[in-house]
Amino acid sequence: MSEAINASGIVLSAMPIGENDKRVVILTREFGKITAFARGARRQGSALLAAANPFVFGTFSLIQGRTSYNLTQASVKNYFMELTREQPGIYYGFYFLEFADYYGREGIEGTEMLNLLYLSLKALLNPSLEDRLVRRIYELRMMTVNGEYAPDAGAMSPSALYTCQYIMGAPMEKLYTFTVKPEVLEELEKLMNRHMKKVLDRKIRSLEILESFL
Repeated sequence: MSEAINASGIVLSAMPIGENDKRVVILTREFGKITAFARGARRQGSALLAAANPFVFGTFSLIQGRTSYNLTQASVKNYFMELTREQPGIYYGFYFLEFADYYGREGIEGTEMLNLLYLSLKALLNPSLEDRLVRRIYELRMMTVNGEYAPDAGAMSPSALYTCQYIMGAPMEKLYTFTVKPEVLEELEKLMNRHMKKVLDRKIRSLEILESFL
């Protein structure tokens, strides 16, 4: 039997398997996006009952199998319970998770993506930040991290161009420390909508659900 390894990460999704188990997808700092089976996680009294759920951030103990991992323990640092009580914040949150799942890759170190996702979920809980802006900052920086965005300077106002350049290059901890005028946000939204239609090769289901509430 393989020895357990530890990984820091956020649960992106959880699916029931059989009567008592779950299959979870975790974005980890050390191994990128991984799939793990949480045996007995749906059983009352299980140590994994609360940990094997979307938004859970912490350190996960895993045993590697041939094609997936087995989740044996979890030390949870944040459940993001406040977000689950926010509307439409919770829908933004699920979209952020699925967007990270879209870009996540197994075997590729995921520190930058994990930090971005964590800070973005925290930003959704900041009452001084507009969720619409948080979403666009998250999208643009996630696409930048994955080498899929370069703004067309000729099609943007100077204010919008500066905003994009700041989002793309600012230190991660400075991403959610500013606001923009409504007209700049609208321009940023149109820009990102156009670009995402060109780049993404499938629909993000949680985005459709989010936009139905807006």
